[in-house]
Amino acid sequence: MTAATASLSTWRQYYALTKPRVVQLIVFCALIGMVLAVPGAPGPQELWLGLWACAGIWLVAGAAAAFNCLVEKTIDSKMKRTAWRPTAKGELSDRQALLFSGLLCAVGSAVLYVMVNPLTMWLTFATFVGYAIIYTVILKPLTPQNIVIGGASGAMPPVLGWAAMTGDVGPEALILFLIIFLWTPPHFWALALYRVEDYRKSGLPMLPVTHGNEFTRLQILLYTVVLMAACLMPFVYGMSSWLYLGVAVVLSLGFMAYAIALYRAYSDELARKTFRFSLIHLSALFAALLVDHYLF
Repeated sequence: MTAATASLSTWRQYYALTKPRVVQLIVFCALIGMVLAVPGAPGPQELWLGLWACAGIWLVAGAAAAFNCLVEKTIDSKMKRTAWRPTAKGELSDRQALLFSGLLCAVGSAVLYVMVNPLTMWLTFATFVGYAIIYTVILKPLTPQNIVIGGASGAMPPVLGWAAMTGDVGPEALILFLIIFLWTPPHFWALALYRVEDYRKSGLPMLPVTHGNEFTRLQILLYTVVLMAACLMPFVYGMSSWLYLGVAVVLSLGFMAYAIALYRAYSDELARKTFRFSLIHLSALFAALLVDHYLF
């Protein structure tokens, strides 16, 4: 292996630590918050501000992901889904991962403080602490409700986006927060159902391990019902029009249909389909908010 090839491989390992797909979804949800906070089409100033906000949020989110990989390297090595991560395989040392996480967090925080506003920086840093420390270090190994409580950190991106553009946190941002907060448990538990043996080996008290398959399926179903009510709130509050309402109803009923089918007759394949649809649900829901915002 040449020096150039080895260097490229190392950078790919660092990039993998940031969990790119997860961070992309985080930035997308933050971008939705930014767009909805600006009436009409954004001007050059809003576009520039949004660009810096996306960059800062991406860096801090990547830092939190890297820290998560460091803390959970032993657990990751026992799970098929995560055994490939550089920290789990020992390709990057603890020192390298910690320094990388700290550098990303520091640079991202500086970008947000200087180029966006202090409120966004502090909210983003609080999200980092909530995910990397409170969720990863404390809640995840302690309680089967870890994903519910820890889901607050994952639901923050629209709030960060809203704060970046307005300098405050409005009720609209909190509605978007609520949607993601209620979406997270059924999304993650669907994954945990067909990965239950991995979680059992890891020793983590995930809901399917501690309370069983049937109880977890019931919780998924109940959460999809409550989630549907939350998904209607942007229309009820006046944030969106009938276009969004129609999309939200169809997507929510689809998620509920998967949850009902999963509760009635479990299979790993159906749990996988439910998990995949949950990703479509959130992405399409926020995309509908985006389209609705500009068309009506």
